[in-house]
Formats: sequence, C-alpha cells, structure tokens
Amino acid sequence: MTRLPIDDALPDLISALRRSGRAVLQAPPGAGKTTKVPLAMLEAKLTEGRILMLEPRRLAARTAAERMAATLGESTGQTVGYRVRGEAKTSKATRIEVVTEGILTRMLQSDPDLPGIGAVIFDEFHERSLNGDLGLAFCLEVAGALRDDLMLLAMSATLDAGPVAALMEAPVVTSQGRSYPVETRWLDSPLPARARKLDALVDLVTRAEAETRNSGGGGGGLLVFLPGEGEIRRAASALERRLPGDCHIRPLFGALPFAEQRAAIAPASEGRKVVLATSIAETSLTIEDIRVVVDMGQARRARFDPGAGMSRLVTERVTRAEATQRQGRAGRVAEGTCYRLWAKGEEGALMAYPPAEIEAADLTGLALELALWGAEPDDLPLLTQPPTGSLSEARALLQMLGALDGQMRITDHGRALARLPLHPRLAHMLAVAGTDSALLAALMADRDPLRGAPVDLALRLEALRDLRRFRDRRPYQVKTPALQAITAEAKRLRTRRGGQNDRAASAKGGPAASLTSEPPSPAAMAALAYPDRVAQRRKGDDARYVLAGGKGAVLDNSDPLASAPYLVVTDSDGNPREARVRLAAQITLPEIRGLFADQITWQDVCSWSKRDRRVVARRQERFGALVLEDRIWKDVPPEAVATAMLDGVRDLGLRLSPAATRLATRVELLRAEGHDLPDFSDAGLMASLDDWLLPMLGAVRNDSDWKGFDALPALRAALTWDQTQLLDREVPGSFITPLGRKIPIDYAGEVPGIEVRLQEMFGVTRHPTVAGVPLKVTLLSPARRPIQITRDLPGFWSGSYADVRKDMRAQYPKHPWPEDPTQAEATLRARPRR
Repeated sequence: MTRLPIDDALPDLISALRRSGRAVLQAPPGAGKTTKVPLAMLEAKLTEGRILMLEPRRLAARTAAERMAATLGESTGQTVGYRVRGEAKTSKATRIEVVTEGILTRMLQSDPDLPGIGAVIFDEFHERSLNGDLGLAFCLEVAGALRDDLMLLAMSATLDAGPVAALMEAPVVTSQGRSYPVETRWLDSPLPARARKLDALVDLVTRAEAETRNSGGGGGGLLVFLPGEGEIRRAASALERRLPGDCHIRPLFGALPFAEQRAAIAPASEGRKVVLATSIAETSLTIEDIRVVVDMGQARRARFDPGAGMSRLVTERVTRAEATQRQGRAGRVAEGTCYRLWAKGEEGALMAYPPAEIEAADLTGLALELALWGAEPDDLPLLTQPPTGSLSEARALLQMLGALDGQMRITDHGRALARLPLHPRLAHMLAVAGTDSALLAALMADRDPLRGAPVDLALRLEALRDLRRFRDRRPYQVKTPALQAITAEAKRLRTRRGGQNDRAASAKGGPAASLTSEPPSPAAMAALAYPDRVAQRRKGDDARYVLAGGKGAVLDNSDPLASAPYLVVTDSDGNPREARVRLAAQITLPEIRGLFADQITWQDVCSWSKRDRRVVARRQERFGALVLEDRIWKDVPPEAVATAMLDGVRDLGLRLSPAATRLATRVELLRAEGHDLPDFSDAGLMASLDDWLLPMLGAVRNDSDWKGFDALPALRAALTWDQTQLLDREVPGSFITPLGRKIPIDYAGEVPGIEVRLQEMFGVTRHPTVAGVPLKVTLLSPARRPIQITRDLPGFWSGSYADVRKDMRAQYPKHPWPEDPTQAEATLRARPRR
C-alpha cells in the first residue's frame, strides 16, 4: 500500500480504540483515513464482529469499498462490501461493510443491539448530516445500555473535535495531512448583482485552463465546483465549445450513473480532464491528477422547503471551511492553483462552517425515528438539539398522517411508514394507496422533470409512462435523465412494497382513508401525502386558493388548472402569505369526502366578517380551513352573536360617547392616585371587553349598530357601588350651578373645567373646586361664546369684570350686567321688553 499521512497516526488510533473503545480522529482531506483506518482496525483484530463504516453519499461508499477491496487484492463483496440504496455487495465473508448513513438507522431500529457488528465508524462526520447525528446518538445509547463492547469512531476533516469528543467521552487522535502549496486567485472585483454566474464561471474555467496549460503548474486536471446537476450540464454544454479539443469534460454528481462517476474519478488516459462536480468532491473522494480547482462559490444544502412540505436542496454560498477544502484539492499531488469566482474582500462575509442539518432541515423523518425509538430528543446524546418549533410542526404532521397518536406515541401505521425509504408524507401515500402510487411517490420526491410546463402533475405522469408519445404531443422541454431516475426509483419502491396492494392493512392503526377497489386517481393519492395542501378556489376572477392547513396559494390565471374548484398543491414557492403553485393536481369534492370522511365535520360558525363589517352566523361542513358546504345558521344563540361582535369591536375600535369618555377619564384620574378601580384606559378597556362589554352588547350585530351604541351604561355597570360613591365624591361628574343645573366637568385637559353662562354664576363668591383643585371656568356670553377663562372667580368679579361688563352691555343690552355680580341673582333670562 502507498504510504499516506494517516499511517503515522494509526498506532495512536488503534491504541486509543483498544484502550477505551472510542475515539475521534481528526485528519484533513487526502490523509487516507477513509481507506486505511478500517483495514488497520481489521488487521489489529480490535473486534470479532463486522466493522461498519458510514458514508454520507452512495458514490463515496462504493468507491471506498472498491479501494479497500483492491488493496486486499479482492473484489467488493468479499472481505470488504457495501450497501447503498438499491444496491448491495456483501457476503458471509464480509468483515468491513461500507453503508450510507440511513442504513445504520434502519439497522438500529430493527435490532438495537446490532448483532454481528463490532465497530461503527462515522466517516466525514464534519458534514453533520441528520442521519449521522441521529446514528451516533443511537449508537451511544446502545453502547451505554446494551453493548458496552461496541466500538465507536468518528472521523472528521474539518470539525472542531472538542464537542464530539466530549459527547462521546473519547480521546482525540490527530493526523497531519500532506498537501502541496496552492496559489489562490480571486476576481479583481465582485461580480455585478445582475451578472449571470454560470457565464462568469465558464469564462473563469476557460481562463484557468489557458493560464495553467503551459505554466509552472504543468497542466494537470481541472476540478470545477458547481452547486448541482443542472448547472453542471449547462456548464458542460458551454465549455465543449470553449475548451481545446484535448480537454475531456467529466460531470460528477450523486444521481449520475456509476460508470460515469468512475470516469470522472479515474485519471485521464490522454489529454486533459475537466471534472465538473458538486460538493461530493470536497472530501469524500480522491480524484486523480487534479492540480487546478475552479470554485463557483456555491453549495446545495438540505433545507426545509415550506413550499414542498419536505426538505429540498437549496443553493447557498459556500462557507470558509468548504472553500478551504475545495482549495486543498488542487494540492494533493503537486503544487496547484485555485481560482475563486469572488473577490478576496468578499470572504469576510462567508460563514465559518455550514450549519448542522438538524438545525435547518425538515424534521418529520427525525420525529418519526424518535417516536419509533421511544425517546425525546433531550434524552439522547445529540450534538445539536433540534429546534423546538420545527419538531412540533413535524409531530403535528405525523399526527395528521396517523403515524402518531394523541399522546405522540407511534402507531402501527407509523411503524409501517418508518420502514419505507421515503419522506413520511410519501410513505403514507405508498402505504395506503399501494404500489399504484409508486410512480407518483418517486415523481414527488424528485425535482420537476419538465421545463415550462403547466403545473398539472398529470403531464409529468404522462411523460413518465410514454415519453415518445408525450414528446410527439406536447411542446414542453423534458429532462430525460430526471425521468430515468424517477422511473428507476419507482421500480425500486414497487419492489420494496412487495407488489402488494394491501391498503386496508397498511392503514390499520392510521387514518381512515376510504379508497375504492378501483385504483385511486393521482390527485387522490397526492392528497394522502398532502392532506394539508388540499386547496379550494376562492371566489373571484383570480385563481386564488385556500389550503386545508389555512395558508393561501395562487395560480397563474393562464394555467389550465386555474378554474379548478379543488386542487392538491404538491409544490409551491413557499411564500408564507400566499404561495405560488408550482405543481398540483385537480381533485374532486367526492374524492375529498371519500378520503377524509373522518376529518370532515359540521361546525356552527358565528364570527365577525371584516369584509362585510357584521356578524355572520353559518353552519358549515369543513375539512380543515376548507368550507365544503355553507348554510345560514338561523337559531344562533344571542351569546354567540355577542362574542363574535367583540371581534368586531376589536376590528372597528372603541367608540365612546362624550359622557362615556368623561366617565373613563374620571376613573383614570382617580386610579392614577392609587385607588383600586378598573383600568378604563383605551388599552385597558380593549383588553377587558369580555368583562364589561360582552354582557351589554345585546342586539349589536354590525358596524351601524356599534355606531349607535352608548357604552356609558356598560362602564357604569363595571363599577361597584362603593367605587361609584368614591368617584362621585372625589372627582364628581358635574358642577351644580346656583340655578340647580348640572354642568358636566371636563377632565380631559391638564386641569378639570366647566363651561357656563356668566349670568348663571351671579352670586357665587367662592371659586368652585374638585378635590381641592380650582376648576377652570370658561364663562360664556349669552350667545355661548367664551368671554373669560378663570381659576379665580372672586378675583374676576372684583377685577376684569368691569371691562367685560362694559363690552357686553353694548352687545347684549337685554341681558343683566349688574355692577356688583356678587350680590345679583343668578339667571338665564333676559330682561323683558318694555
């Protein structure tokens, strides 16, 4: 075997594993850990059981197994074998088995004590995949409770080993890498915001190829990092016309046939190899003869896509750790060069590390696995705990699918779903609808295979069933590789399902879905996976829909499905306010009733309508937020109307009469002095509507009724007798004039005040007060116009009254203007005519 940097660390690693049964190995990409560590453990006879090594990707699993088998002079399936989705090469002689991460989860759920397994290696643990985190947590729990002899090893290229080592209670062994200097070249300035990144990348690859062909770098292969298959295929098409004829373009991505993946990994027999790869080439694979890296600066990650209701791969900027790994690929065999499609100054904005998948992905699968395991997440040794909100949403969906019961315990139906290699939504559809739904399940699990087509799922199924006939009849662009991958996956699902159409048996313990003996329509099957996405068209000309889960969706008015009364939306852009539909199927009302009979209920609804500005009372047949039938509720109880009208008040706002406003102000003044009184501020009254207003609403049902409603009696009723007495004593509502008339006191200003005719205050020699505070008295003319404002009435009589009298006598000669108002009788009468 070729000597690699990991060889120097192997004695310490074997010693640590022999001593404690656990270890964390830090080794940079290219150190040789993936192919040398399992063989060293086997040679050291650390365990009599099989050594299970986890890889995050199928290609990495197969390639690692083949390299180890070749090292032993064997073919895969003998001492070294592998198992990936849809393919396995193992035998009774297999001692090292390389598997993808999800397979370990299934093994643990089936046999928690992992019979026959002596050691589990978590390779590339720095990628922090959901299955990797969960698998390690399960293994740690198994090792603590059932298998103290189970050996555990986490291997990482870039991860900070401290937290993992603390979680595992394991020593850290570090291996130095071997790399040659790499010159990094950035763009002179950032790309313009509207620049086409793929075009810029093609220009950069062309430049990199030309600059390194005859330079000190001596040529060598080029490794170009792009985010996904679509970008790789478009870049390949453009580069074929731009690169010299001796350049051989080799795509490399997960869905590529294995033979083509081999061609990308193997050295070029002649000419110059240009590998266009996804992040699959960052750490898990060794690609021969690479001396130039061109990095587009983007990566695809699993993120929860609210539009699809599942995890999807989304395109994001690379992190600094990923950029460093990619750069290092140019220095594996000799000095190299790395070209980056961004300016050097932009690197400060890059995240340090990619987030753990558990922090951002859909957690429905995790919630199902936890329920099957019988544990809460905080009971398990997880390196990162899942977000509480995301986990709650996932569990609510599982309840809707019948996978969890009311106490969040797994049902028999949930156990059946966990055995299927699909998202629980699609597994539920396959379990209930049987193999009839395998093609649709594979279609909905993958990306849309048509470009520029209407949203109808039926078009995709038509292309899958007869591509040649579809192309003859339809003008849409077809992604043939995507169709082939979907067809292959559907075949695997049918095989996994066993070819049985045991709908009733699968649904036992789960939701009661009524399917006839006839094969269900694609829309009915899709509704099983997306019960919360069954959509009803709203009234109006635009194709706007409400989903059973309560959210909104909109369809382009030109789409053939725009007039459909009911749809099942299987994909959208995820806009939380009103999502644009990307894929859907038309479903009928009888199908909805048949599928969800146990979830459809009659509800009496009495509510405030913002649009109509009135209380609306209806009897409705509902499926979630959908109203399947609507009738008038004639004998609605008055208390239901009053309760609904409270929402109307919250919508319309408080409307207090002047008298009610004065009462509320008086209460607030007294409450501010520390007296125990209800909160009559606007905010306080709105917060306590149920207490003071609800019993008094009576026949108020609409905006017009509310405008005519006087809240004064309701406010008075909210005060006790003692509180009313206190209020009238300390802050009376009115001032009684010498004529016995009650003048309301206005408490809205800085000081309380009254407005009164000057003649009505004749004979008053002491200024009126409230709680010892002089009132602000606005004295009015006979025409009720202000002529004087005073807080000292005796002073006014003895002072400026004389000037007022002189002016007023001329304007109002028929009214009394005595020289000494303190001795005159109060009056509102004018002198009689002579």
